[in-house]
Amino acid sequence: MSRTALIAVPATATIALLLAGCVPNNPASTGSGAAAAPLTVAIDDTSCAVSASTATAGTLTFSLTNSGTDVNEFEILAEDQLRIVGEKENLAPAQTIDYTVQLNPGTYYTACKFQLIGEPIGLTEFTVTGDAVAVDADTKQLADAAAANYVGYLKDQVGQLTPAVQKLVDAYESGDDDTARALFASTRVFYERIEPTAEAFGDLDPKIDYREVDALAEGLDWTGFHRIEKDLWAPKSGDLNSDDTDALAGWAPSTPAERKKLGDQLVADVAQLNQLVTASDFTVGLADISNGAIGLLDEVATSKISGEEDWWSHTDLSDFEANVQGADVAYGYVRDIAAARGDEGAKLVKEIDTQFAALDALLATYGSIDAGFTPYDEVTEAQRKQLSDQVNALAEPLSNLTQAVLGKA
Repeated sequence: MSRTALIAVPATATIALLLAGCVPNNPASTGSGAAAAPLTVAIDDTSCAVSASTATAGTLTFSLTNSGTDVNEFEILAEDQLRIVGEKENLAPAQTIDYTVQLNPGTYYTACKFQLIGEPIGLTEFTVTGDAVAVDADTKQLADAAAANYVGYLKDQVGQLTPAVQKLVDAYESGDDDTARALFASTRVFYERIEPTAEAFGDLDPKIDYREVDALAEGLDWTGFHRIEKDLWAPKSGDLNSDDTDALAGWAPSTPAERKKLGDQLVADVAQLNQLVTASDFTVGLADISNGAIGLLDEVATSKISGEEDWWSHTDLSDFEANVQGADVAYGYVRDIAAARGDEGAKLVKEIDTQFAALDALLATYGSIDAGFTPYDEVTEAQRKQLSDQVNALAEPLSNLTQAVLGKA
């Protein structure tokens, strides 16, 4: 984890949406401006069925009906199935509401989220054809849309983190270490994609994600993921901590009572993060988004490359990939703003695109989040150097992103 925080600023003003918003019973229009009937979306606790799988680029209206037993959410995801292009939250049972979004040609995915948490339900490919929609040049509108959609992404990731942590903790507290070890890396993915946000909330990130050496250096109780990690991959005689000290000095495996305390604390801390991110006055600014992308890549360059992050489990490459994905998503929300900043902005975006693609391709040679990655203690020094060089190749242009987004490139 890094100590550079993305500042998440509470705001009392309502965010004005350019790319997404709710409208009362207005028909969608196609890219040419002709009226079109809304696409219907039938939602319940276990399904999310859109009436068509294709549409023409432009302003689209979805008529959402929740026939389930509890609150639900409709999402439109980008092709990476991570970045939220638009969402309508808090659909109450028996409620029907129209939701409007403006989409350019491309591949998207629609999904719902029962009770606003957990895995997406009814994830389905949705194709948009036709001509690209002209981008409104007003930066204020673009900024508002970027902020609104990035907040939606943060909520989505924390919403998936919450039940994943509970499953991990349930296995850990019950002594089912094989299951807990199998869940450890995949659970952390949701956190690592948005870690700078947690870092903005005081001591929340230290409680959730501090390494042992950091906690001891700051005189803090060591809790969170990495305290659990050391129990699950218990050190042996002769093993060293990341600071080259005896791994067994002053340490013993947690008792069942201690495991319960540590597990319950992690669940509570993640619940607090969820509460903060889903608060009605939570938002982010353009600089927060672009600096979040930069900060996530810095995270890779510091603890991930060295192998210090997941010292006992050696699942560093999973965290590495999650950081890169989170950086790419944040960048995607402000990319068009940077690209509109004249020739220099367009040149910067082209270079960032190229280097992200190269890093993605290199990471793919070691595995994937779904299939698993090569344990990091099996990655040679030469291979780590290659990864480091590619991270640096991306970090250089990405470091100029905030200036470009704010029009100071």
